[in-house]
Amino acid sequence: MTLTLHLPPDLEQRLTQEARRHGQSLDDYTLELLNKSAPPQDRRTDLVTLLQMWIDEEDTEEQHETGEYLIRALDVDRLSDRSLFPPELKGVTW
Repeated sequence: MTLTLHLPPDLEQRLTQEARRHGQSLDDYTLELLNKSAPPQDRRTDLVTLLQMWIDEEDTEEQHETGEYLIRALDVDRLSDRSLFPPELKGVTW
């Protein structure tokens, strides 16, 4: 789908600066912002988005370890025997 937006010059300039700062094109950066702002598809998506945001922050190694720990902790502390984050679906659904 193609969407055309007419942005005020100051907003376009801020988006362009942030995209450069993140090493992304303006289109990719804007799409990422929209995706993060859109309502989640379900409750699990909201949690996965939060975990991924933590993993993607500046201190990559620490955030990755924290994210992995939280995923394991959420899977262990469940009433169901079914895993919330099955390893075989990593990168597919979470």
